[in-house]
Amino acid sequence: MRKWWKESVVYQIYPRSFMDSNGDGIGDLQGIISKLDYLKELGIDVIWLSPVYKSPNDDNGYDISDYQDIMNEFGTMQDWELLLQGLHERGMKLMMDLVVNHTSDEHKWFIESRSSKNHPKRDYYIWRQAKDGKEPNNWASFFSGSAWEFDEKTEEFYLHCFSKKQPDLNWENVEVRQEIYSMMKWWLDKGVDGFRMDVINLLSKVPGLPDSPNPNGTKYATGGQGFLNGPRIHEFLQEMQKEVLSKYDIMTVGEMPGVTTEDALLYTGEDRKELNMIFQFEHLGFSSELGGKWETHRLPLSFIKSNLSKWQIELNGKGWNSLYFSNHDVPRQVSRFGDDKKYRTQSAKMLATVCHMMQGTPYIYQGEEIGMTNVHFPTIEEYKDIETLNMYKEKRSEGVPHDIIMESIYVKGRDNARTPFQWDDSENAGFTSGNPWINVNPNYEEINAAQCLEDPNSIFHYYRKLIQLRKEHDIVVYGDYQLILDDHEQIFSYIRTLGNETLLVICNFSKETPTFYLPSTIIYDKKERLISNYKEIEPDEISVILLQPYEARVYKLTTLS
Repeated sequence: MRKWWKESVVYQIYPRSFMDSNGDGIGDLQGIISKLDYLKELGIDVIWLSPVYKSPNDDNGYDISDYQDIMNEFGTMQDWELLLQGLHERGMKLMMDLVVNHTSDEHKWFIESRSSKNHPKRDYYIWRQAKDGKEPNNWASFFSGSAWEFDEKTEEFYLHCFSKKQPDLNWENVEVRQEIYSMMKWWLDKGVDGFRMDVINLLSKVPGLPDSPNPNGTKYATGGQGFLNGPRIHEFLQEMQKEVLSKYDIMTVGEMPGVTTEDALLYTGEDRKELNMIFQFEHLGFSSELGGKWETHRLPLSFIKSNLSKWQIELNGKGWNSLYFSNHDVPRQVSRFGDDKKYRTQSAKMLATVCHMMQGTPYIYQGEEIGMTNVHFPTIEEYKDIETLNMYKEKRSEGVPHDIIMESIYVKGRDNARTPFQWDDSENAGFTSGNPWINVNPNYEEINAAQCLEDPNSIFHYYRKLIQLRKEHDIVVYGDYQLILDDHEQIFSYIRTLGNETLLVICNFSKETPTFYLPSTIIYDKKERLISNYKEIEPDEISVILLQPYEARVYKLTTLS
């Protein structure tokens, strides 16, 4: 079924780091407005705006104190309205971040909830008494330590799956749900075109909040069994669809750690009436046997290929994929999966090719389109991310050497994605005339948007062409997927098929020069090269190709009979 959100390309803006208009060192809404023509030139259809709501900023805006106001550092509601107007005038849409698993502890609901055990809003959050003089259960926060915080005034614990300043809302309470739905309608009536829903599969907790299995005997255990994909999650999302989402022509994507393809079909099945698509993390290795969040290994290509292929095949015709390698929570993709030095340009283009040619909606994270890289700050004091700082403190208390922890941060830390956007080679990369809230990556003099715009062979212009191909060729959006050369250790190649057309995608994931052999099962009468990241040497033969480092090619093959 054709849908506008299937045919769109989304660009994520992390506003704090995008563009500062007033010299306070913090990106803001007027800064985004000043760059709308840049985004229009890139060709994207939808902006996903990370939270700009009122917030004390314990977790960079994901701790919301007022859902219907704008953070002072970002501007005013009038600025937001001008942004929406500017996007719509340019034919682009706006998707807001919806953060409703938790609020800030400075939200009026929580202030009232913690004021008394008898307050009408006490049950807006999840409060429990101590168990044997300790926390109510053994759940760990995603940000390290216990998921429970003791409140002195009422002498009970409240649940926080993230920071202690992010108490979890109690979705079992129908009044909470109605408050959220009312807020969502308020934004949609203002003209919002969709929601990206933060950790939305955490809303339903297991009744009784039992301890999680803890085979390693750690102080706190992952609470995944207790708060991921809980027993009422589909009921809640279907209620949200009925009460709110079904009344608007919008785009919805749910961020969902710890989901399988079977889960995804329940969340995104077109007959289920829940969400359009989800963000999952399997292909990034976070849910695999290959290691945890802070492991520094390189994921084997075999793992990436098999995992992405599994999602492509199992959701085909039933659900819809989100396509991405980077966002505000994960490292820069060219540093993690490519070569961010000698072959930075080639590998950045190759990774974009792999992603944009699959079935699903592609997401571009700000700076990805100019090949921004991870940063190596020399001291822990230069890092700002609460997850990173909590991990560092915890690991040091366990005796892990400073240098070992810093290496993990260099590879996996969230601040890699949050350094200021590199606009040009002027001071602070053109991001601000003041002191940036987090330091700029020192490589901005060589890597910046101004340089990319001037160079017709830049990563930026390659992205423009990829986006244009989606608009020109239905096969890019709607074609079926099949992995080829399954066992090859360096080449990621697949085909897409629609009618009498075949899309052949060939990507070298290495600095080596492997040879591609076209499988004999792929038959065609005509071929057209749609895009490549190297200048080709004629004749443009595809039966046998000696690939260059990180080379990418896409062909459209047509059969006449």
